[in-house]
Amino acid sequence: MGTEERLRDLRARKARVEAGGGQARVDAQHNRGKMTARERLEMLLDEGSFQEIDALVEHRCRDFDMDKNIIPGDGVVTGHGTINGREIFAFAQDFTVYGGSLGEMHGLKICKVLDMALKTGRPVIGLNDSGGARIQEGVASLGSYAEIFFRNVRASGVVPQISVIMGPCAGGAVYSPAITDFVIMVDKTAHMFITGPEVIKTVTNEEVSFEDLGGAGTHGSKSGVSHFTAEDDQGAIDLARELVDLLPANNMEKPPIKKTSDSATRVCENLDSIVPEDPTKPYDVKDVITEILDDGGFLEVQENWAGNIVVGFGHLNGSTVGVVANQPKILAGCLDIDASDKAARFVRFCDAFNIPIITLEDVPGFLPGTNQEWGGIIRHGAKLLYAYAEATVPKLTVILRKAYGGAYDVMSSKHIRGDYNVAWPSAELAVMGAEGAVQIIHRRRLQNARDPEGERTRLIEDFEEKFANPYKAAALGYLDDVIEPNQTRERLCKALGMLLDKEELRPARKHGNIPL
Repeated sequence: MGTEERLRDLRARKARVEAGGGQARVDAQHNRGKMTARERLEMLLDEGSFQEIDALVEHRCRDFDMDKNIIPGDGVVTGHGTINGREIFAFAQDFTVYGGSLGEMHGLKICKVLDMALKTGRPVIGLNDSGGARIQEGVASLGSYAEIFFRNVRASGVVPQISVIMGPCAGGAVYSPAITDFVIMVDKTAHMFITGPEVIKTVTNEEVSFEDLGGAGTHGSKSGVSHFTAEDDQGAIDLARELVDLLPANNMEKPPIKKTSDSATRVCENLDSIVPEDPTKPYDVKDVITEILDDGGFLEVQENWAGNIVVGFGHLNGSTVGVVANQPKILAGCLDIDASDKAARFVRFCDAFNIPIITLEDVPGFLPGTNQEWGGIIRHGAKLLYAYAEATVPKLTVILRKAYGGAYDVMSSKHIRGDYNVAWPSAELAVMGAEGAVQIIHRRRLQNARDPEGERTRLIEDFEEKFANPYKAAALGYLDDVIEPNQTRERLCKALGMLLDKEELRPARKHGNIPL
């Protein structure tokens, strides 16, 4: 075979790879409102930057007539490229080939990408669109799944891992995205579940649709499995690109700096009147967040789940920061099981990737009730306490209003090593609110009073004068300062600049035992 023939043969082989499952299946994919694997990678990566790996890999299953249907690439496209000039690794499952099912070689292609990402310290983005394990390959398919899971765990906290669910993701396949840092789901197209509606109906007699069981809406609002919901493939890929822009390439680097014309000394006049005079009235903490951050930019994470706490990313004087804020609009900002889980995982992610944490606090305590106690609020609340205490990144806390009880301790207090802790004049730091405290402390006095209501009112006013303010905590050094709300951005920018090179060591150990 001459040189020209060899080149023609190579080009023909590559053309078969790029054809995937054939034009009819490509058309079917488009008719579902979905892009093909290669189209998705072209959209994800900078133009012309994609370098494919393992294009010529084939499955080696010979059972069930599989040897008569061998398609190069084995249902997944893998490789590396750039996002805004920064190198990343990526894979995209090809639903046009065996329904994107994961066989032995398909899985090993993904493993190779994960191994290379770990060696080189680059983020990994997986575009998932798969019918699950390839049944014809049996345990070999399951083995490849486990190999992927193991690598996901090994890479956790070392390189950012982002999963974009753009079709079905069922059975054991769901555990790879669940281990990764962020899950993005496409609305009405993506589905994640351990067992499908038919199996559930057989076993439990429950009838449920694919969408209600495992759609983007369900996982974005009920289960908390998903972090972001996108309207279509394009929106999901835009979110993945935005996340990569915010994050460092690995745990040894700091996040990239973003240029901004927003002055670090900008006065936030709107904040002076944002907290209502009535301590029982709510306000939207997102208004505080966008007022403080550069250019009002805030990428909220898990927006529709556990809304009583708000978490997400933004920039402060150009530096990427993570924000954790109690939301008085929902459950009065109380911490409950879901909010504790949501914030704890976010704090741990920020700590793993050198992202400073800004905490905006207005918390009346942990949510009371039998459902919370029996559901393990003690264990779940301890996760957030553990995450904050474990974190060694710069931790800056602003107490906006209430900071009551154990929730005060948990929310990045000075005692669990908050680096810069300040409060607004509206802050109240106490074991509990004035009414409850007076009822406990002065129970006998109230019982014996000639005018119980008048006495109660007087005692409440006295308690509020002593404790419903930040000055006792400031006198004890638990706060670094009490500031005017309009100064919040300037103070945080200056404190962050001072803390960016912070180093804090923890005792040597294999790992702690977080209360999972």
